Amino acid sequence: MKKYWLVVLVLAGVSPVLSFTTTVRHPGILAKGIDHPKIVNIVNFIRLLEPRDPKITEDVLYQTVVKQVAIMKKYKLGGTFLLQYDALLDPRYQKLLKSLPRDSCEIGAWWEIPQPLVERAGLKWRGRYPWDWRANIGFSTGYSPAEREKLADVYMRDFRKIFGYYPKSVASWFIDAHTLNYMYQKYHIVASANCKDQYGTDGYTLWGGYWNQAYYPSKINSYMPAQDEAGQIPVPIFRMLGSDPVRQYDNGLGSARQGVTTLEPVYEHAGGDSTWVNWFFKEFTRGASMEFAYTQAGQENSFTWDAMAKGFEIQMPLIARLKAEHKIKVETLAASGMWFRKKYKVTPATSETVTKDIDGGNRKTVWFDSRFYRANLLWENNTLKFRDIHLFNQKFPSVYETNAATSNECTFFTLPLVDGYIWSSAGKIAGLQFKAIKDGKEILLEGKDPVVEDATPGKLKISWPLTSFAAVLKIALTEQELKITVSGNNTIDWYLDLATGPNASLPFKKSQLMRSPPYLKG
Repeated sequence: MKKYWLVVLVLAGVSPVLSFTTTVRHPGILAKGIDHPKIVNIVNFIRLLEPRDPKITEDVLYQTVVKQVAIMKKYKLGGTFLLQYDALLDPRYQKLLKSLPRDSCEIGAWWEIPQPLVERAGLKWRGRYPWDWRANIGFSTGYSPAEREKLADVYMRDFRKIFGYYPKSVASWFIDAHTLNYMYQKYHIVASANCKDQYGTDGYTLWGGYWNQAYYPSKINSYMPAQDEAGQIPVPIFRMLGSDPVRQYDNGLGSARQGVTTLEPVYEHAGGDSTWVNWFFKEFTRGASMEFAYTQAGQENSFTWDAMAKGFEIQMPLIARLKAEHKIKVETLAASGMWFRKKYKVTPATSETVTKDIDGGNRKTVWFDSRFYRANLLWENNTLKFRDIHLFNQKFPSVYETNAATSNECTFFTLPLVDGYIWSSAGKIAGLQFKAIKDGKEILLEGKDPVVEDATPGKLKISWPLTSFAAVLKIALTEQELKITVSGNNTIDWYLDLATGPNASLPFKKSQLMRSPPYLKG
């Protein structure tokens, strides 16, 4: 008799949204993949000043944007320019951005809170500098809900005076749900964006959310994807910065803060390196993405042109070529937001796939996101594990929804079922490993390269030929279910084993061993 081992993990206070089942099926024929749009937003956000470095003057910052505009014009690329309030008031930026073609370029709002905005809203400035990047000063989370509305009203009023209309896109490293919903209801914004998932970088943690692409947020938690129309703000939030799907997640594992491996052109090992950039876009354009693929290019002007010039010169001609070859679609953030809203009533399931690592690497990965959960599979040295599984619940409120932040750091989390970063230590890497008993011994399952396809709407199919046994392990992911099947002539005693660091703080209320057919619910 075939046996199944699986540990059941029950999260305290969370309704079940996931089920894992194992069944025996004969191998099927994989359907040929179908085309899905690959969307690139070039987003440059603009600050007036940079108090952290006296060498970065207002003129240096302005000339950075001038150079960004020039290279985008050179390659006939449109994009989105987001203005922080103090930059909005500067006549130089007004003149420069008004000269851009309206049919391909967008001017929107970068929602960091500088001194002039606070004071014009009748509030007291608490910062150390005219712009202070601390979470309780420079972001909307540092203000009461009533104060957030005043700040939004002042920005929108002055933006309209200058440009003649309200901005359609408002983005930031993080925006609270109250502000986002207020801007939607009163000013009819159509798109937003927030920072990539990161742990502790610059004092900001966004962890466990919709990994890439875009999602409709909960009305009480802007970081948490909503599960239904009634509970969501109908403004899609796009994930920024173009994270390396393989390396960003565990960059700096075992340390207090993550490193950064993204498309941002200032990073010499990533967005500023031609090998990495070409690899990133190759996987971006060919990888299974289900509904659509998305990435954000561009850079904040605070890094200055000298730091980003090389990366810009690498990326912009490549993006232009891929656009000309109809492999990607380059559009504004607002255009992406309007498309998303027209096409999707609720957040769709999407994926990000790497089936060939950069030269010198041997890892492959699949990120799956739906409005109910996210999951990440990682192949390394011919083995496989779930590196991450987080659950989403729109009823889980953000601590910033009704109260102002008092800390200079800010944290957003979802609900962990597997966390390969936080639950790891320097000497023990966490994850849900695929194992089996063979000849009386516990082994890690090993296999060949996986095949990933997204031809069936709403379903991502993964087929992994095993070398440990004459069998194929298949994983099918849909928005509410993750199903694992093993087919082959031999009996395989396989199971999933959760490994964690010795001091990991786990959220599980209890665990239980089950036999066939097992279900893992959280």
